[in-house]
Amino acid sequence: MTQQGAFPSGRSAVLTGAASPRGIGRATAELLASGGWAVAILDIDGDAARKAAAEITDIYGVQAVGVGADVSDPAAVNAAIDEVESTLPPIIGLANLAGISSPTEFMDETLEAWERVFRINMTGTFLVTQRVLRGMIERKLGRIVSVSSISAQRGGGTYSKVAYSASKAAIIGFTRALAREMGQHGITVNCVAPGPVDTDIMGGTLTEERKAAMSADILVGRVGTVRDIAALLVFLMGEDAGFITAATYDINGGLQIS
Repeated sequence: MTQQGAFPSGRSAVLTGAASPRGIGRATAELLASGGWAVAILDIDGDAARKAAAEITDIYGVQAVGVGADVSDPAAVNAAIDEVESTLPPIIGLANLAGISSPTEFMDETLEAWERVFRINMTGTFLVTQRVLRGMIERKLGRIVSVSSISAQRGGGTYSKVAYSASKAAIIGFTRALAREMGQHGITVNCVAPGPVDTDIMGGTLTEERKAAMSADILVGRVGTVRDIAALLVFLMGEDAGFITAATYDINGGLQIS
């Protein structure tokens, strides 16, 4: 029988694509920091990652590092996690948030653009997860959460089209299969599937008119906020979520009822 390891008081979470001030990753990093987690922000924009980490340390008084890394580059991922492991307490949580959208219709999609979407959204998730899992398996403790999308379940219909939807559907299959392998190591693997959220991945800051149009079919009458999604991610990385694994959490205000 697998025994869950005790959560250490000194613990770190790695968040990819978390440098943007308006993003889900930044909101998640701040919520984790407010709960005493040390945080590592990995982002393609290294300067923005370091700035975000410095601001988090100033505000919350926790250790934080920002590292520039292309999550689709194995060498960059290995170097980034090496730096985190040498600087911060043990990595207990991982949030795979790095992603790009693709509003291109299928018949206009190019192979280069298609592969770029999958390279960031799916291959990046694979590379970072595999690297972080080394320490988690050794410690017999870990929480992995990846961000899918309502687009994976509805076949688009919000902003992005086929390439994005397919890459985010791959996250769901990845999560379920990996959870089967990692349960014996005391590691949970879950994903969340947000509906429309007011972040720049929706093509820029949403106007009030666009928010109203997107809210028409949402049962709670509004688009999501980054805090809405961050709260769920933080819970799934927390100590109390040890009996939840291989799950996909819809968080869309009732736009999609599974």
